[in-house]
Amino acid sequence: QVQLVESGGGLVQPGGSLRLSCAASGSIFSIDAWAWYRQAPGKERELVADMQPSASTKYADSVKGRFTISGDYAKNTLYLQMNSLKPEETAVYYCNLRARVYFGGLMSYNAWGQGTQVTVSS
Repeated sequence: QVQLVESGGGLVQPGGSLRLSCAASGSIFSIDAWAWYRQAPGKERELVADMQPSASTKYADSVKGRFTISGDYAKNTLYLQMNSLKPEETAVYYCNLRARVYFGGLMSYNAWGQGTQVTVSS
């Protein structure tokens, strides 16, 4: 019903920067929360950052001061600016959306993108 497509991943040198985007499509009535997660090989998925419609944000301790989550709710698009990237942050990054959608009537929905690969290596 609701599709999320991440983009912007790729190979970057340690200390470099990337900006990820997440475009949502579908009959989204309102957004409850956006979030970015990441999962490295052999590790559990972890929350990187989340954002409420009020623009209130939270970050994992490891990325505070380096990552910035932002969004354009009118365009149903989420961003993650990542600066000073470290090799250990190599992972697949996933966009997550909690929203209310039209599916006959209004209902809650928890959507995930398929992820975008970020590789931090020299």
